[in-house]
Amino acid sequence: MSLSSSTSFNGASVNPGTTWTLPEIEAPIAEGPGRTPVDITRRRELAARVAEQGENNGWSKAEVARRIGMPDGTFSQWFSGKYQGRLDGHNDKVANWLASVEEIEALAAAIPVSPPFIRTRISEEITDMLASAQMMPTIIMATCEAGMGKTTTAKRYASVNGNVHLATISPHTKTVHGMLSEIAEALDVMQPNASKLVRSIGKRLERRGAGTLLIIDECQNLVDDAINQLRHFTDNCGCGIALLGNTETYSRFNRWSDGPKYGQLRRRIFKRIRRDRPTQEDLHLFIQAWGVTEPEMVQFLTGVGVKPGAFGQVDMTIKLARLTAQGSNRPMTLADLKAAWSNRDVGAIE
Repeated sequence: MSLSSSTSFNGASVNPGTTWTLPEIEAPIAEGPGRTPVDITRRRELAARVAEQGENNGWSKAEVARRIGMPDGTFSQWFSGKYQGRLDGHNDKVANWLASVEEIEALAAAIPVSPPFIRTRISEEITDMLASAQMMPTIIMATCEAGMGKTTTAKRYASVNGNVHLATISPHTKTVHGMLSEIAEALDVMQPNASKLVRSIGKRLERRGAGTLLIIDECQNLVDDAINQLRHFTDNCGCGIALLGNTETYSRFNRWSDGPKYGQLRRRIFKRIRRDRPTQEDLHLFIQAWGVTEPEMVQFLTGVGVKPGAFGQVDMTIKLARLTAQGSNRPMTLADLKAAWSNRDVGAIE
C-alpha cells in the first residue's frame, strides 16, 4: 500500500519525496503477552492510519516517530510489523497521537475560511502599477493602510506572473544589509559575504533578463538609505521595483529633502498612490464574498471596514461571529457580528 501527497499540516515542512509503503504480505507474528490477535490487528489498522497522516502532511517516518514520542528504530519495526516486543503499549501511544492529530484537523476544518482573492478597485490599481513597473522597468510606490489587500494583491501578482520576486521587510531587516538579505533569499542567492551581496543580487537579476520585478513589501520599515539603495537595481540591472507600505511611507517621501540622493530617487519613481481607506464598493465586494447580503449586517460590517485594519477587521469579525453561530448550529446573525466586534475589543463603530 502506497500513498502520495504533497500537502502540509500544522506548520510542518512538506517533503513530497516521502512515501509510506505498508507490506503487502506481513511475516507471521508470534503471539504472546501484549501480542494477542486483537493487538496484532489493531497495529495493522493503526499503521494504515499513520501512513495516511504521514503522506498527507509530508512527514518522514523519523518526524512521525518524534511526534509520537517513540524511538526511530522502534517505530520503524512497529510500523513494518517486525517488532518482536509487546505491541499493546505502542499501539496505545500511536492511537493517542492519531486522536490528537485528528482532533486538531477537525478544529481546523471548522474554522471559517476567508474568501479567495477578490478583484477590488484598489487591487486593480496596484496590479496595474506592478505591471507598469515590471514592463518599463521603473519604480512605483503604493501606500495603503493595513488590511486593504496590498500584500494579498502582491502575492497574487507574483503567483500568476513570471520573474516576480517578493521580499517582505520587518523592523529587524530595515537596514541596507537586512533588506539585501531578504532580497537575496527571495532570489535564491546564497552569498555569505555581506560586501558582495549587491553584486550577487545584481548578477542574478541580470540573468533573469528584462521584465523582472522586485516587490518590496512593508517598506515603511526601511531606513531611507535602504530605499535609496534600490534604485541601483533599476539603473544597473533593468529591474522594476515596487515599494509597498502603509501611509507612513508616503508621508516620509514628502518630507525628503531635495538633496542629490533623494532627488535621484524622486525622479525615478514613475507613479505613486495613497489610499487611506477602502471604498464602500470594495467593502461591499468583500462582504458579499463572505456570503453576507442581509442589509443590516452589510451596513454594520461596512462600519467595521472603515476602521483601521479595513478588510482585515471585517474578516476577523465575520470569522468570530461564524464560529459562535456554528457552535449553536444556526446561521450567523447581526447580534453575532456585534458581539464578535465587541469581544474583539478593537474599537467602537461610529
